[in-house]
Amino acid sequence: MIITQTPLRVSFVGGGTDLRGFYSHEPGCVLSTAIDKYVFAIVKERFDDKIVLNYSQKEIVDRVDEIQHDLVREAMKKTGVDRGVEITTLADIPSRGTGLGSSSSFTVGLLNALYAYTGEFKDAETLAQEACEIEIEILGAPIGKQDQYIVAYGNIRKITFFPDEKVDVELVKLDYSLRRRFNERLMLFYTGKTRSASSILTEQRERLPQHREILHQMSLLPDSFQASLSNGDLDEAGRILNRNWEHKKQLASGITDGQINDLYERALAAGALGGKITGAGGGGFLLLYCLGEKQENVRQALSHLTELPFRFENQGSRIIFNIHR
Repeated sequence: MIITQTPLRVSFVGGGTDLRGFYSHEPGCVLSTAIDKYVFAIVKERFDDKIVLNYSQKEIVDRVDEIQHDLVREAMKKTGVDRGVEITTLADIPSRGTGLGSSSSFTVGLLNALYAYTGEFKDAETLAQEACEIEIEILGAPIGKQDQYIVAYGNIRKITFFPDEKVDVELVKLDYSLRRRFNERLMLFYTGKTRSASSILTEQRERLPQHREILHQMSLLPDSFQASLSNGDLDEAGRILNRNWEHKKQLASGITDGQINDLYERALAAGALGGKITGAGGGGFLLLYCLGEKQENVRQALSHLTELPFRFENQGSRIIFNIHR
């Protein structure tokens, strides 16, 4: 039996520049962090040749090609596991469409577990690259590449995407005190809305040529964000979050709406310096940067929303249980 633990993620700035339509012309760049909320993948040998899947549904099939869950099907093909296995997935945040990168965490974690089941152990680069191949190349999802890389590597990272498909992953180094203060000033609230990232990202991809300059400006923000963190100017990092959100709202019609705008304005009026909707937009979680003395005001302003406390996660996808009988 193999069990992997793969973090979810919060993206700070640069999201959208990891789409091929942008980085094929000039480098894209994002700055993201893994968080202490996880997807767990369990792979267990069966006594027969059946393939059994347990997720929000249950599947029992004889062949890989009969699997309805496309990510599981393609991960099994990629790793060569084709029979006699039971796969169970669990998540701390079970809903899809929350903007925390759950689909990519699922794919990376499952690949990690299936490879370990075969006796192979793949590094973060391989797991991220193959998860991108499955989601983007094979299944044609209109998504970018940042989620797969941040959840495979973990920690706070600046990730750069080049036209030749090379990806550079740089650790954002912060001393313990600064890292803790930054984490303490971040708040995450569930809007109560989920959305289809695919529909938003499809529109964003179609409108990319007319928004290339906006995306270019967004691709510069990770460097500014990293410099602000490294210099200890956390409030400036919060303001950069706001600039990123103002850019992001222009990329597709479904990224925000009246309700989301109202929530964000309430948070700013209560003392938050900046923030954004996580992921593609349209719902999910609202990320806010706010000084400690203002946080209670923000909680009161958003009292009808559920807050999700979180901490940065240093590690990416990892094997937490491995036993071969």
